[in-house]
Amino acid sequence: MKNAPTLAATRLRCAPRGRFSSWGGPAMKKPALSPARWSISACIAAAACLHAPAFAADAWPSRPIRVVVPYAPGNTGDITLRFAQLQLEKKFGVRVLIDNKSGASGNIGADEVVRAAPDGYTFLLGATNNFVTNQYLFKNMRFDPVKDLVPVSLLSNGPSVLVVNGSSDIRTLSDLTAEAKKNPGKLNFGSPGNGTPPHLAAELYSQLAGVQLTHVPYRGSPPAVQALMAGEIQLYVTALSSVAGHVASGRLRAIAVADKERLPILPAVPTTAEQGLPGLITGNWWGLAAPVGTDPQVIEKFSAALREVLKDPAVRKQYTDIGVAPIGSTPAEFASRIKEEAQAWKAVIEKANIQPE
Repeated sequence: MKNAPTLAATRLRCAPRGRFSSWGGPAMKKPALSPARWSISACIAAAACLHAPAFAADAWPSRPIRVVVPYAPGNTGDITLRFAQLQLEKKFGVRVLIDNKSGASGNIGADEVVRAAPDGYTFLLGATNNFVTNQYLFKNMRFDPVKDLVPVSLLSNGPSVLVVNGSSDIRTLSDLTAEAKKNPGKLNFGSPGNGTPPHLAAELYSQLAGVQLTHVPYRGSPPAVQALMAGEIQLYVTALSSVAGHVASGRLRAIAVADKERLPILPAVPTTAEQGLPGLITGNWWGLAAPVGTDPQVIEKFSAALREVLKDPAVRKQYTDIGVAPIGSTPAEFASRIKEEAQAWKAVIEKANIQPE
């Protein structure tokens, strides 16, 4: 324990002056301590220091917990955290405050968490790019997501859905691939910007299917969706939550789910594996992390509480109703996923030579 006060120093600081001595009793001549007794006192003080972190973790949380979401309100991570927020507050007995800090593809909010005191009261709810891909896209990032953040738990995953215009002749993944091979570079796909998850997901499809597509970046998801409906682009790969209403109305058509299982909300739409591209598994997941140095016991307590909340049937239904899977994982499982995906996406980014805007 850094700069921990000794037992004797604590008594000196707590004793009132004049009426009481440094030993906490009436003023009197202090007997000299033998070396043996000084040794015993030192051991007691050291033991107190060793047990201090455990006591701190046992008392956690004693005040509101702040979770920084490095994007504007209304994103999938923001929404799914709010689904769990009330139950987490009941478990902890304190408020869980959601603080939206957007900018620079999430780097501004993430950097604020990295620089926060590791006291167990500031956490990051980041997306895939915050933990995995931004480090390969932004050359001057001020932090290392692996070294400077401690994984707590995965919260949710929104599997990517490949979407085309509702009036298009493209009805399956095979149709899309055949059309792209027939017209190399003439099919456009949209994204909310260079290096965003929809951009990377479409590039992964292009590489696995062996087709050439043209990327058209927009300033956000809504303009890209509008462009797809207007026929300016022919493909958009995104979480269902971004296009659910338009798919339900028939203005857009979902042709594949880039996951191992079909989405309960889209039972008739087959997966990419069912359509011959088992390697096309992609989505935008969200996870909680803390500044490095945060007490491991606090990390585990938060992780365990979140895992329990995400088992609640009512909470799970809120997730699946918007096409998102609730996850809940141990810190070790989350760390393993970050490591595995980092290498895979690094290869995709380098092959496509993707640069941030």
